[in-house]
Amino acid sequence: MKLSKCLGIIISLFSITLATSASKHTNNWAVIVSTSRFWFNYRHMANALSMYRTFKRLGVPDSQIILMLSDDVACNSRNLFPGSVFNNKDRFLDLYGESVEVDYRGYEVTVENFIRLLTDRWTEEQPPSKRLLTDENSNIFIYLTGHGGDDFLKFQDAEEIASEDIADAFAQMYEKKRYNEIFFMIDTCQANTMYSKFYSPNILAVGSSELDESSYSHHSDVEIGVAVIDRFTFASLEFLEQVEKNSTLTLKDLFDSYTFEKVHSHTGVRTDLFARDPKDVLITDFFASVPNIISDENNSDENTASKKFAEKIYNLAQSNFVSEDFSETDRDSISSKRLAKEVHYKKANNNQVHQLKTESNSMIRSGLAIATVLAIIILSTLTSSQAESNSKLRLFSPIDTTETIL
Repeated sequence: MKLSKCLGIIISLFSITLATSASKHTNNWAVIVSTSRFWFNYRHMANALSMYRTFKRLGVPDSQIILMLSDDVACNSRNLFPGSVFNNKDRFLDLYGESVEVDYRGYEVTVENFIRLLTDRWTEEQPPSKRLLTDENSNIFIYLTGHGGDDFLKFQDAEEIASEDIADAFAQMYEKKRYNEIFFMIDTCQANTMYSKFYSPNILAVGSSELDESSYSHHSDVEIGVAVIDRFTFASLEFLEQVEKNSTLTLKDLFDSYTFEKVHSHTGVRTDLFARDPKDVLITDFFASVPNIISDENNSDENTASKKFAEKIYNLAQSNFVSEDFSETDRDSISSKRLAKEVHYKKANNNQVHQLKTESNSMIRSGLAIATVLAIIILSTLTSSQAESNSKLRLFSPIDTTETIL
């Protein structure tokens, strides 16, 4: 029967879907830092705000973005456009706007706070909105811009952070299971030296310039009077503006877009610590919002039962719908399980309340839909075949697809 063969193919695909283990990556975070201060470093604040805007545009909520700025530009007395920051001389886009949430500003932007943020070594008084609340399922994008040199980056013209400091902080993060993968990007002079000391797994790094090489600004605004963005960040944004939430562009595409003609320096990429090939890593694996889901403690048992359940349906199709008993466990294996919901801390300027966010497991939901369709197909086939045969078949009970949404 042609229908039986088609049904067998569909069920095989359904079985493969259930058998495929879910990705460990369930949420994206960003740490965006401008380490400079003073009016003449306007471009560094514009760099950081441009990256911040990209994450917001692609759906990452403020609760998963940590923004560190000197924040002394928008309301600077030299600013001819009070309350605004631009990254282009046409001043088409106001980066500061009304929805920017700066988590660390002014003299809070220190080496100590940056290291504490990464390692989550805070006192109990530290508010959740100023913490990096990641776990072993988190992909983290870390962006730094400012003035630097060989193996160091200046903070506020008052102190420096060394490449070893960042490397050791990442090591602590790995030991404490605070990330799944890290994408580290830095725009400063001699930037590539800042990731030379990294030694923890699953870290991908890109920098704007080699050892003994400067990074350059892109262009200035005559009325503002200073450079408004750096070349490396401008090239990155030029590429990222093509990215949407469903984009198939990869990190390799991003790296290939950096040319000497655009950046005026030699960009560098370090991949030896990273498990995946950049050509297989979607830009949206770091730059876009994804559901933040935690696995149910009995998830492995559910997958096993689901696979057995799918095998029984497949055998039924292969035998042209020969009767087979299904146990109560089989019938309930998919419908009785629900994935737990993750609690996010939602930032609020006034009272910093907690807000629940829910997201169902897409793989299980798709499986339920497919199984329901299969049940309808089987039932309709049986109805048409009963006129030709006296044999009676027993089928599994319809799956309860009712979901409770809080």
